Amino acid sequence: MNTTIKLALDRTPNTNHTGFYVAQAKGAYKQAGLDVEFISPDQENYQTAPARRVAQSDAHLAITPSESVISYQTNGVKLIAVATLLARDVSAIMTLRESGIDRPQQLDGKVYASYGARYEEDIIRQLIQNDDGRGQFIPHKSPWANIWRALVTREVDAAWCWLTWEGVKADIDGIDLNQFLFDEYEIPYGYNPVLTADQEWADLNADALRAFLEATAAGFRYAVKNPDESARLLMKTANHPSLSNRNFVEQSQQLASGYYLDGEGNWGFMHRTIWVSFVNWMIRNRMLTDAKGEIIQRMDVDTLFTNKYFEGIPAVIRL
Repeated sequence: MNTTIKLALDRTPNTNHTGFYVAQAKGAYKQAGLDVEFISPDQENYQTAPARRVAQSDAHLAITPSESVISYQTNGVKLIAVATLLARDVSAIMTLRESGIDRPQQLDGKVYASYGARYEEDIIRQLIQNDDGRGQFIPHKSPWANIWRALVTREVDAAWCWLTWEGVKADIDGIDLNQFLFDEYEIPYGYNPVLTADQEWADLNADALRAFLEATAAGFRYAVKNPDESARLLMKTANHPSLSNRNFVEQSQQLASGYYLDGEGNWGFMHRTIWVSFVNWMIRNRMLTDAKGEIIQRMDVDTLFTNKYFEGIPAVIRL
């Protein structure tokens, strides 16, 4: 009997997720003895964050930013990152070129479209301060699905978006953007998104998790070599309204496929230095507190992520 794995997505299906849908479409999960179910956040109108689904045992795996793992662990919940979807960050803070906001310090007093994540506003504040601003902006909690529209219609002045998704959408629609990349302002932002599991579940289901990662890695490797076909498989298999424009999805896929593998050609592998840099940066800026509100001054990054479920995986699945 196949093992069921429920995967909670962070956003509606998009080109960050292509490898999962390719693996599904090409039968890699079935071949690995798995039945994989995808939970898109809009199925329940974004009421439950993907990490919370895992913490509540409503899903086995979730796609989250690395901050979600950090946040839950500071409250004693042992979530752990088991893979990264992208080898490096492809998000940015975006403003409309016509707004005249062409550097972070100009976000002082402006409206930022907030997802409402725990460390999000701290990161934006630090971004502004690193550009010699005060870091005093107005967070506007927007429904996830409306954040891009809020930026385009000038309801907000800035939003945290993906170069490979909203950035491509803007290009196609002729919308000129300013993009503030975190590493250009001395913020060593971590992996986003990562594949997150409950530590106990991962230990108890190590063989199934290894099989899942092997099949998924094959899906992402296929997407690197076959971006147009992978875009088609994503559209067909996910069958979601957000994927209705083939030209847009193909252009997004061409760009996203360049971010899946690291310099050694591996999918999912996380480098410890990235985690160390990000966590230490958060600690230096006094962002981390425990369940009692006490400042955390050190954190063992080896409890936050692991590559061990890739160990001993032969790359035998070819799609």
